[in-house]
Amino acid sequence: MPFQKLAAGGTAAMAGQVGNGPGAATAPTLDTLRGYRAYARRWVFLLVISLLSYSNAMLWLSFAPVADNIARYFLLSTEQINWLSLVYLVVSIPAGVVAIWVLDSVGLRWATILCAWLNFAGSVLRALPCMVPSAQDPFVFLMGGQSLCALAQTLVVFSPAKLAALWFPEHQRATANMVGTMSNPLGVLVANLLSPALVKKEEDIPVMLASYIMPAGLAFLLATACLWESVPPTPPSAGAARSTSENFLAGLKLLVRNKDYVILAVCFGGGIGIFSSFSALLEQVLCVNGYSNEFAGLCGALFIAFGILGALALSLYVDRTKHFTEAVKIGLCLTSLVCVAFALVSQLQGQTLALSAICSLLGLFGFSVAPVAMELAIECSFPVGEGAAAGLVFVLGQAEGVLTMVLLTALTVRRAEPSFSTCQDGQDPLDWKGSMLLMAGLCTFFSCLMVLFFHAPYRRLQAEADAASPSRTTRARQPRTTYPTRQPPLRLCLSTRLAPSMNPVRSLGQLLPGT
Repeated sequence: MPFQKLAAGGTAAMAGQVGNGPGAATAPTLDTLRGYRAYARRWVFLLVISLLSYSNAMLWLSFAPVADNIARYFLLSTEQINWLSLVYLVVSIPAGVVAIWVLDSVGLRWATILCAWLNFAGSVLRALPCMVPSAQDPFVFLMGGQSLCALAQTLVVFSPAKLAALWFPEHQRATANMVGTMSNPLGVLVANLLSPALVKKEEDIPVMLASYIMPAGLAFLLATACLWESVPPTPPSAGAARSTSENFLAGLKLLVRNKDYVILAVCFGGGIGIFSSFSALLEQVLCVNGYSNEFAGLCGALFIAFGILGALALSLYVDRTKHFTEAVKIGLCLTSLVCVAFALVSQLQGQTLALSAICSLLGLFGFSVAPVAMELAIECSFPVGEGAAAGLVFVLGQAEGVLTMVLLTALTVRRAEPSFSTCQDGQDPLDWKGSMLLMAGLCTFFSCLMVLFFHAPYRRLQAEADAASPSRTTRARQPRTTYPTRQPPLRLCLSTRLAPSMNPVRSLGQLLPGT
């Protein structure tokens, strides 16, 4: 049978040649007939990338919750400890551009393996001052390890969107992207809980550093041993079959000239910057009005936890409905309202319940949009490489995050009047009211810009629909002879060609000799 041969072919070239025969669009095994296939080992790939992202995020913020103990143990200043976290933002901007090229040119497998090696090497280098007591300057080892981990971050943050596009069928892409993307904030949450639990005194620092090596080492082993190829032998969808890796500069030019993509990158990148600033400054904003560090940590945990739950629910919904634009626009608008509420309530005292609810809603509406926005970036920029489409958004978000954080801190002033501050810096507390109102204004501005000016078609879904069922216009332009017709049975063929009457048996008898 011709259809059986087509199903057995399983090549990307066949994916673009289906749908010509009558009834092809309604066949029950249409994906199989086109040669599309989803491999079970895609889940192993997703596990490796998720574990890498989780481990990398833990390494990023492992020092921040126990900064005082780290400073005393290694004889470092508070500014040096802060730079161990800030180096991620600084390195990610220039290294992110290189990571885009690596993902789309070298391939997803080698990019993931390189990321695993960098991440593991960085985790070990951080612990060397504890293993080698004669180390002269421990800050060099700590900063070197964090820098290697920062390089690894640029590779792993871009990977979930590309993995979902190349390995997962269209009804699982948003969910796969969500799992890989949300592993990063999950690592942040665990680091904020694990570091204080492990470090009760300065002598516990070596145990903490060794503990963070284990997940990095596991990801390193899995990436090296279990990843065999960058793309599956047979694509899982028409979009994957037509996925391209444009020339690096050519792809960037296409993205910059794509108005809808630029709007999405600016708005979502601004959202990344706002949430990065929110996470970094939350404790400083709340301590001014008498809230404890423990409560600030609780608000941060609620922010991340509800963001992960919201991302799971929203990704499952989008996988079923394909309402990418609606989900992002509504999520950003709701986030703006909650951000305004936080700007006002955070300046009041004794509002623990209200602030807890606001931080939960901020994560639920804002954080959950991240994986869907990444998918939308790929949809509106198709067929540009997935690494470039997702990576440029992240790089722009990091740059906007640095600018937003600098701007918010520059607007603060010292309070001269008595306050209920619990801040530990020993100076007069800062007034964050103007900064928080600016943050709410920026969030509202980006939401309005997205709602009013973003109207992009789903180019990847449209390409898959065109491959699945050619339009009537396309069919009308094709020659009639190109459509294969099913041959009638032999008896009907003989009767219709040779019988002068309506009786096929009689007509056949007239043709036989001796009748």
